Amino acid sequence: MTHWFHRNPLKATAPVSFNFYGVATTPAAAKVCNDLRLSRTRLLELFTDLSCNPEMMKNATDQYFSLLQGFILSLDDSSQECKLRYIQNFKWTDTLQGQVPSAQQDAVFELVSMGFNVALWYTKYASRLAGKEDITEDEAKDVHRSLKIAAGIFKHLKESHIPKLITPVEKGRDLEARLIDSYIIQCQAEAQEVTIARAIELKHSPGLIAALAYETANFYQKADQTLSSLDPAYAGKWRKYLNLKTCFYMAYAYCYHGQTLLASDKCGEAIRSLQESEKFFAKAEALCKEYGETKGPGTTAKPSGHLFFRKLGSLIKNTLEKCQRENGFIYFQKVPAEAPQLELKANYGLVEPVPFEFPALNAHWTPETLAAFDLTKRPKDDTAKPKPDDEVKPLKEPDIKPQKDSGCQIS
Repeated sequence: MTHWFHRNPLKATAPVSFNFYGVATTPAAAKVCNDLRLSRTRLLELFTDLSCNPEMMKNATDQYFSLLQGFILSLDDSSQECKLRYIQNFKWTDTLQGQVPSAQQDAVFELVSMGFNVALWYTKYASRLAGKEDITEDEAKDVHRSLKIAAGIFKHLKESHIPKLITPVEKGRDLEARLIDSYIIQCQAEAQEVTIARAIELKHSPGLIAALAYETANFYQKADQTLSSLDPAYAGKWRKYLNLKTCFYMAYAYCYHGQTLLASDKCGEAIRSLQESEKFFAKAEALCKEYGETKGPGTTAKPSGHLFFRKLGSLIKNTLEKCQRENGFIYFQKVPAEAPQLELKANYGLVEPVPFEFPALNAHWTPETLAAFDLTKRPKDDTAKPKPDDEVKPLKEPDIKPQKDSGCQIS
């Protein structure tokens, strides 16, 4: 497959000890706090562990989130707020404005921030697999599934949990709707790239491939438009990626649409469609260079040197030459001045996010355990509140060496 995807860096966070000395008054309450600390540390370690797979990630996330829910959910299913929700301060950086952390003393902020990182991990896992040249069918399915899972997590956070934050989301931060929407749409578009690769491999009809490519280009364009009002200082590099992928899949769409026209004996229109494909491919090449020169967070790569990019360039050239030969020998049709309008709708292969829900409350949370947290015994200086020395160290993400001839490096 050897696909290449832009990836923004993971969110980083300050350590959280969950040490509520004096407040957790029983061994059971103290154990829940200890389990929270250990499961959080383990989950953060897995984000940068190259041996981590989706099963390991799911087990770790289920463990941590099931425990964290005890700080959020009411044990008696009432609408009453859990008394522990505001007991601990959490500090997180952002994928675009990563050096400046945001802090909230709210367990819901921790839930959505960590959930956001889990979704990012699934996109990075998919990217590592997709960059391989010898990818198996099962691995391609894993790429497709991981991107749909990530989209589902982002969607669930946006619809069900971010609205519950007491402190409004700052503009341009990860949890703002514009950024979440862009991540969702990008995941869908990238999953459809896998679908297109599969359709080409199995030699599905050019009409289906053209329609899928057109829908995918529209996804990328929509994601880019969603980011258009953000500061280009930190969104510019990401937008260059979305722009070049838009042009790349428009080139795909016009290329395969040209094949469909040729098969219908519309050789003149086919030539014009291929000429338009050439234009979009040239735009994508130029954007690749601009992407490489644009400063900002995200992957460092040379997408124009990537195998799947070069293959399309050869396909457009060869298909156009074939159409021109056929027109010179058989059809003698006039080439229209205007490119054909793409009014393509794919009936198959469109990607929807996989529905996501956080795990149920951990069994260690009982009414007795919750009652054992005595908030009247919190220190007067309230050590859970933000401290100047709560340092947030960036997550050291592993360097992934480029695959042979791939021309890319995936962070």
